Amino acid sequence: MNKGRLIVVSAPSGCGKGTILGRVFADSDVYYSVSCTTRAPREGEENGREYFFLSVAEFEKMIAEDGFLEHAKFAENYYGTPRKAAEDNLTQGRDVILEIETQGAFQIKEKMPEAVMIFILPPSVEELRRRLLKRGTETPDVIDKRVSQAAGEIEKAYNYDFVIMNDDLDTAVADFETVINSISDPETDAQVHRADNEQVKKMIKEVLENDA
Repeated sequence: MNKGRLIVVSAPSGCGKGTILGRVFADSDVYYSVSCTTRAPREGEENGREYFFLSVAEFEKMIAEDGFLEHAKFAENYYGTPRKAAEDNLTQGRDVILEIETQGAFQIKEKMPEAVMIFILPPSVEELRRRLLKRGTETPDVIDKRVSQAAGEIEKAYNYDFVIMNDDLDTAVADFETVINSISDPETDAQVHRADNEQVKKMIKEVLENDA
């Protein structure tokens, strides 16, 4: 049995990565890894669906027991990927999707170089703020903090394998599918989305500069 593929997806909060992943993998037999976090659930979120919501003490116990593939502290809360479920599904030949922030993504890449890393860009930092405000799930102070951190996250997109922009959802979904297909078929046109492509580097730079 072939081992499953490990696909790591990162984006600043508000980029729509969850929506894109939901569309791309709606009919696929993949394991969508559920992260653990110490942040409080948002309205409508369920334990074990969006996240496993843990206390700080529970999270730190898992750290001590080497229970995470990666973990990081972000916006004053812990986030981490449970090790056992991800490794078991990969061994069983099932693709595993990790939706994690950049610090954790690079931890994964260091431990598992075969992981495919995909970064989703917003059209601009200011558009990111607009989307977060429209979502209405966080206070203005938290939104300000997330927006201020977004530029630092976007800077790290240069070090991912592939980069796509979610300016138009249908186009973003199609681009993401192209990248996923390229993992099995290198002859696809996913090269246009590689982070080392000069046009992609230019796109990242423009997003960082277009903050108004």
